[in-house]
Amino acid sequence: MKRRISFALLACALTASGIYAVSAQTAVSDGPTYAAGTSNLMRPADYREWIFVGSSIGLNYPPPGAPAGPQMFHNVFVNPTSYRSFLKTGKWPDKTVLILEMRGAGRETTANRDGKFETGLMAIEANVKDSRFPGGWGFFVFGDNDKSVAPLSGDAVKPCLDCHGAHTAVEMTFVQFYPTLLEVAKKLGTVKKEYTDP
Repeated sequence: MKRRISFALLACALTASGIYAVSAQTAVSDGPTYAAGTSNLMRPADYREWIFVGSSIGLNYPPPGAPAGPQMFHNVFVNPTSYRSFLKTGKWPDKTVLILEMRGAGRETTANRDGKFETGLMAIEANVKDSRFPGGWGFFVFGDNDKSVAPLSGDAVKPCLDCHGAHTAVEMTFVQFYPTLLEVAKKLGTVKKEYTDP
């Protein structure tokens, strides 16, 4: 009887370890996915299930000389694996994906109240840390029906690189707009030396 129980326990242990080994090999990354054989980023369908790091309004970045345009809410999400890594290191690991979701700003005005709320989706952009891109970061702008898009390049990406290079607190990201992450970066000493709090 004891021998049968021992064999049964051994069989269960081997089965469990086998299942774990297979699941470890087939684990799906939450980092960037590219269209086969290209650097075209696939639009993450589940980004709203990622980690929400912050929201802002009125931080539109029109081209120089262009009008500011309508106010929009900017919601930023990051893939969970990269978020957890940032909490430990204060830096973004390779294969980080930050999604910028832009939504319209509705306005409610009643007596003694003036509020704004999010409305329809206006645009989705992505900032991806990946060594495959020059400078280690790729920038993407998705159209309404785009399932994948090529990284911005040439004159189209220059404003992104210039702005992110000059005005961000940590690497090429606006961590200053994500208060809890800014605290982590300050604690771990990863805020750019040239960055100063506004």
